[in-house]
Amino acid sequence: MLLPLPVKHRFIMAKKKNNNAKVNKKGKKGKLSKRRVFDIIQIGSREDVPSRIFDVFIVVVILLNILALILETFTELEEYTTVFKVVETVTILIFCVEYILRIWTAEYLYPKYNKKKARLRFLVSYDGIVDLLTILPFFFLSGFAVFRLLRVVRIFHLFRINAHDDSFSVITKVLMDKKNQIFSSLFIIVVLMLASSLCMYSVEQNAQPEAFKNALSGIWWAVATIFTVGYGDIYPITFVGRLLAIVITFLGVGAVAIPTGIISAGFVEQYTKAQNESKKSGLEGRKRSTENVIVEDDSPYVGMLIREVEEEYNVAIAIVIRNDILVLPEDNVTIESGDTVVYQSL
Repeated sequence: MLLPLPVKHRFIMAKKKNNNAKVNKKGKKGKLSKRRVFDIIQIGSREDVPSRIFDVFIVVVILLNILALILETFTELEEYTTVFKVVETVTILIFCVEYILRIWTAEYLYPKYNKKKARLRFLVSYDGIVDLLTILPFFFLSGFAVFRLLRVVRIFHLFRINAHDDSFSVITKVLMDKKNQIFSSLFIIVVLMLASSLCMYSVEQNAQPEAFKNALSGIWWAVATIFTVGYGDIYPITFVGRLLAIVITFLGVGAVAIPTGIISAGFVEQYTKAQNESKKSGLEGRKRSTENVIVEDDSPYVGMLIREVEEEYNVAIAIVIRNDILVLPEDNVTIESGDTVVYQSL
């Protein structure tokens, strides 16, 4: 572990780590290494100018791609169709290059896996799937170009404060924690829709043979009724059918409210849990001493990620001071020479 530290404030680690760090350090000074490419294309620190420039560049490319996709649907702008196509083609090519680079450097995003598993892990991740759905419609599935809008979600990664507590992580955690209850409530809704369709077919088939041809013809009506949409294109005309529609509407309101309540309760639980953990960490922080260390030029930790240090030495890095600027200890932040690292032992 990192404690106790020598007087000279140098990190000590295995020889293999030392050699890897020297290679990384040499790569930074020399040609553009794979690790350096990873640092640039991922969300890096504000002090890393190339990384920030790349982030802004990708945001501009995403917005241009979506703007071209929208503008080319206007008949008033048909004379600029060629321009929109050129913008679309260029931006898609940029997306392809970025996608290839992210696959190539996936081993640094998932350091616990080997190269093949890390790349496979990226391919099935949210970012990997979004990148693929952004590119494929241009070449094969033109009707699914709307998937490019999913790229907008990635822009919000630029504004995240903490990778473990951002809004998208909270939403995902709530859905995962409550997945069994949500699936159960959705199953109840599906059963209610099928039963409603069958009931409506039984009482309305003779009166409206074209609208209710079979037992599943009423599914569209059931969905519109249970979710209180009420399109009005199909509706019961018999007395019994209208009576059933009233009962089904009441049941639908209650059934749809179940998953909404489950998700709302999940958010309340997460908020309460976050508050309790904050109070607990505050009390533990008073009991544990906080120490700091200065990373020197020859330190093997130069070039390592925050999460690699925390996992390897079982510590919690509170803050990184770089050139008198406080840097939040996000997982993908790289330790640099001259940094002052403030941490606590776990």
